[in-house]
Amino acid sequence: CPVVLAPKNSSVAMPPPADIVKVAIEWPGAFPKLMEIDQKKPLSSIIKEVCDGWSLANHDQFALQHADSSNFYITEKNRNEIKNGAILRLTTSPAQNAQQLHERIQSSSMDAKLEALKDLASYSRDVTFAQEFINLDGISLLTQMVESGTERYQKLQKIMKPCFGDMLSFTLTAFVELMDHGIVSWDTFSVAFIKKIASYVNKFASDISILQRSLAILESMVLNSHDLYQKVAQEITIGQLIPHLQGTDQEIQTYTIAVINALFLKAPDDKRQEMANILAQKQLRSIILTHVIRAQRAINNEMAHQLYVLQVLTFNLLEDRMMTKMDPQDQAQRDIIFELRRIAFDAESEPNNSSGSIEKRKSMYTRDYKKLGFINHVNPAMDFTQTPPGMLALDNMLYFAKHHQDAYIRIVLENSSREDKHECPFGRSSIELTKMLCEILKVGELPSETCNDFHPMFFTHDRSFEEFFCICIQLLNKTWKEMRATSEDFNKARKRVMQVVKEQIMRALTTKPSSLDQFKSKLQNLSYTEILKIRQSERMNQEDFQSRPILELKEKIQPEILELIKQQRLNRLVEGTCFRKLNSRRRQDKFWYCRLSPNHKVLHYGDLEESPQGEVPHDSLQDKLPVADIKAVVTGKDCPHMKEKGALKQNKEVLELAFSILYDSSGQLNFIAPDKHEYCVWTDGLNALLGKDMLSDLTRNDLDTLLSMEIKLRLLDLENIQIPDAPPPIPKEPSNYDFVYDCN
Repeated sequence: CPVVLAPKNSSVAMPPPADIVKVAIEWPGAFPKLMEIDQKKPLSSIIKEVCDGWSLANHDQFALQHADSSNFYITEKNRNEIKNGAILRLTTSPAQNAQQLHERIQSSSMDAKLEALKDLASYSRDVTFAQEFINLDGISLLTQMVESGTERYQKLQKIMKPCFGDMLSFTLTAFVELMDHGIVSWDTFSVAFIKKIASYVNKFASDISILQRSLAILESMVLNSHDLYQKVAQEITIGQLIPHLQGTDQEIQTYTIAVINALFLKAPDDKRQEMANILAQKQLRSIILTHVIRAQRAINNEMAHQLYVLQVLTFNLLEDRMMTKMDPQDQAQRDIIFELRRIAFDAESEPNNSSGSIEKRKSMYTRDYKKLGFINHVNPAMDFTQTPPGMLALDNMLYFAKHHQDAYIRIVLENSSREDKHECPFGRSSIELTKMLCEILKVGELPSETCNDFHPMFFTHDRSFEEFFCICIQLLNKTWKEMRATSEDFNKARKRVMQVVKEQIMRALTTKPSSLDQFKSKLQNLSYTEILKIRQSERMNQEDFQSRPILELKEKIQPEILELIKQQRLNRLVEGTCFRKLNSRRRQDKFWYCRLSPNHKVLHYGDLEESPQGEVPHDSLQDKLPVADIKAVVTGKDCPHMKEKGALKQNKEVLELAFSILYDSSGQLNFIAPDKHEYCVWTDGLNALLGKDMLSDLTRNDLDTLLSMEIKLRLLDLENIQIPDAPPPIPKEPSNYDFVYDCN
């Protein structure tokens, strides 16, 4: 790099102080001004200086705002976001702007009113303006316009329908944006307003903009207020929502499923099953399968999330049965066990009801219950007193016996007639399998705010969980035979077999089969022999030598590998990551980007309008945080944003992806990683910056993999040579050194 010397007697230009920002400021009808802003001076003094430059009086009625697409006002709180080279605009103050718009939207002129509402919808995204407009009771004005607007302009709709539609659309947009700031409680709205919004879901089915915002408002009402949930549930029916799923607009479909999910999530326990029955009657599942999942277009992330939420909420209906113990004295429940026995052994005639036949019947029942694989042969009801899986296991067994009768009878008779102690006890296996399937599908857990992991095959059948069980119980029976497990030590055999079966199921699920038949086909290709081959291959790739010389070699090269991992993590932080901002209406995706400077001294971050394609340049990120100012990195429940109360805040998956940077006395930067991999990369990288150990699972895996590869490379020349556990002994010194040749 060439060195440029300053001429003699000239001074070298010094960089501007950190508190000085060079900007351009616009004013309509005038040439922009270039000026330096001293961030230590009060903002009012800077505005006065700008106004004086253009000879503008009443500087307190003016404000500065960003001249980009956001048009956000600059305040004392966010002034640090101004960066060198920024273009600002001198404009009316937020208070005055709010007052003017408050008056303009009440204009008697339709054109003026429409233009004012359009401006209001745009300005309402700014929290500074929103606060001022709300202080003028602006929310109440908008709700009054919604409640009375349709009647007031009903006569004009025929001749001014486009104008009326746009006016209502901008009104609802402004309302949604204002409420999104969380300044006003949702509990303050009247039944008349809710009725009007609900009516728009039917009236304006052809107006995508109005329909979209109406659905968004209904979802937010349900999620944010228990009282409003009850009122919305009375006004909107599933039947009114279903037609919107049969359209072709994926965004409207997404909003519609979001409202259904919100109603499902907030419904009282006693109403949830009733709602599920209504959804079944309206054929919601088949409509979603036909018009959403199998539509000729890709499913975006938000739709995938809403389908995942619906899947979780549907499976959570099983929680009640999963946590219900069987009552051994309940005759109706005992009749289910009798039915299992009857289907399996088909007793053609019942013994006569005499004292002798009663004993014979008991003996026969005991023998049959043993063949069915129950632990308690005398009273099998006792097998279902453990929760989970409780009565859900018995429900699954009965479904299998009734709907897959041939397979059920074959499994029971095949195992009850074996004499080599390798029989698979159907009863005990079904109970263990049901428990495992509930764990895999996380039955009873709240849906994650960030997960998109839905399985199309669960939308192909009204009884998808039961069908899932029926496929898996046949897999378990097959794997049990292939492993030649014995029922003598059931607990030991169960553990081994269940580990393999779980691996088979999980590997098949990761391929996202589109139907239950395809899932079954995937399992057929994952036999026990195939699982052993996969495990052997993985074991060879992750071979861990345990001899003493290898362990010493590992210890020697481990610091070098850790340094390599550290550099990779820091390089990833330099590339940066896009994070999603989570709010009460998750569907309104808001993104922000964070990346580390190439010299590893500053974190650059800022909001984005949309998810970026590739890296975001440093100079387009408004905020900076010096690494030297970072006090600590906290994760999970210790994060400030995870201590807030919210409908979905406390679920396990979000907690596992949350981390925060703490700086200064009370400053914090809160993150929710897009996935576990990014979480590990960022927590490792931040810990490395702070000089702390990298403790993530990803680091452990990378260390094991890289150590294994490095050791294998170093041992290539020693192939087929036995490495001793101890170093060879040092030989004794020779009696003389006559063999030494002196070159000199």
